[in-house]
Amino acid sequence: MPEHSYKHIEVTGSSSKSFDDAVKTAVAKAAMTLHNLHWFEVIETRGHIEGNEVKHWQVTVKIGFRLD
Repeated sequence: MPEHSYKHIEVTGSSSKSFDDAVKTAVAKAAMTLHNLHWFEVIETRGHIEGNEVKHWQVTVKIGFRLD
């Protein structure tokens, strides 16, 4: 099995739909400029409450990608 090296970055995605959508937003944005994405780890979750309802999610993820 070949050996690989990886780098990771932190990206914060946001969504008015859901926590899951905020994660997908962060990964999709990273994929626009990076390649070889392999994993993500949720490291922080926040939300905005308005009128006693959750109105917005922000999720910070650590994204790992393989170096060429």
